Amino acid sequence: MLADASTLLANEARALLTRVERVKPFALQMTMVAAATISPAAQTAIERHLAEARRKLRQSVQRFLRWLQSAEAHRAPPSELQRRFTVLRLAFNLVLSQVDIYADVLTQRSEHDHGVWMAGLDAVAADAIKLPLANYHPPPVICYLDRGVGAAIRRARTRLPGGDLNPVAIIRVPRERMVGSGVASSLIHEVGHQAAALLGLVDSLRRTLRAQQERSDSTRMLWQWWERWISEIVADLWAVAKVGIGATLGLLAVVSLPRPFVFRVNLQDPHPMPWLRVKLSCAMGQALYPDRQWQDLAKVWESFYPTTRLDPSIQNLIASLQAHMPRFVGLMLSHRPASLRGAALHEALVDPQRQPNRLRRHYRAWLQRPQVIGAQAPAFAFAVISQARADGKIHPRQESDLLAGLLKEWALRRTLITSEACAARSVAPPRKPASGQHTESIMANLID
Repeated sequence: MLADASTLLANEARALLTRVERVKPFALQMTMVAAATISPAAQTAIERHLAEARRKLRQSVQRFLRWLQSAEAHRAPPSELQRRFTVLRLAFNLVLSQVDIYADVLTQRSEHDHGVWMAGLDAVAADAIKLPLANYHPPPVICYLDRGVGAAIRRARTRLPGGDLNPVAIIRVPRERMVGSGVASSLIHEVGHQAAALLGLVDSLRRTLRAQQERSDSTRMLWQWWERWISEIVADLWAVAKVGIGATLGLLAVVSLPRPFVFRVNLQDPHPMPWLRVKLSCAMGQALYPDRQWQDLAKVWESFYPTTRLDPSIQNLIASLQAHMPRFVGLMLSHRPASLRGAALHEALVDPQRQPNRLRRHYRAWLQRPQVIGAQAPAFAFAVISQARADGKIHPRQESDLLAGLLKEWALRRTLITSEACAARSVAPPRKPASGQHTESIMANLID
């Protein structure tokens, strides 16, 4: 009986080892045009991570096979042999789970248009995570599409199935957002989660908010609410700082839900009540980039979901948090985390070029010189186009065509820059991508 058990499990282990060998690197499996590929840094990080996982699993299986030949194994009951093999099989499935996580990202890169658009969004994310005053090294960020109205992130350096650390940030983008300026709102909100983790912003702000709770009995509950929601609030702040009113318009679209959901209070949910979340986004926008548009948008939102006929307790909570909102926003923007080396959060995030009037001037200038658009930083270009959309200066169809062209251009530009950097010898500077002509023609149509 013991020999039969050992032989059976040895064959199962060898079969498992064979299947491990069939888990090939993505570089040998994925078919995509060059412009749709993920960055070399992301590709290298993923391949190295999975190669190390396969190596460890192979070693574990081989150790198990050697152990089966030992005297200890011959003395062990079949149940112990089975237990050890089961652990190996579970480890194999965890490796496959990791492969599937990355495969969800990479398989879309072979889709017509979508693959290149994803590479363009990678470029937007890489730009949006930059912060000049921050002393940090952002990880590679890669994007993919999925169903639903909201985005999500699997942050770099968090645990994967099996406990390994994820080497890249993976952002799931709502398919229904492709392609419009609202995609930047969802994307850069998730980028904000990654940036906040790198800077330690959430923990730092939580300590400050807890200190506020200890100082005042009358507002303690309000500070507790802000502390409960701070991780999502910081991500919303990052999006507003990078793309201006486009972030709030995108958020408004996401949380435009049936009335009961808009006013629902859930103590277990890290997201603010949707109604308050839009109002808070407007308040943060006004603090960062003052303009009447934030007040106007807040009034429109109120007209969509009037607070009349609500339960009095909910009305009182909303009124109290609204009245307290300016104080909270001021405290958050004046916060000086150690990661910013003495700078306040608003000093690190505010970009004078993203003031609404400057964005409007940039758009008018781009109408006259459309060839310059593709050379802009991707997040900034989204901010300009989002402002034009908010002002009613661009039709949604024209906006979609323009952004689709820009995503392709950014993907192609990144590919050419990478190819040039990897070249073994000096080459002449590459010509401007032909896709820039596509962007120029779209802007010409806007002028007409």
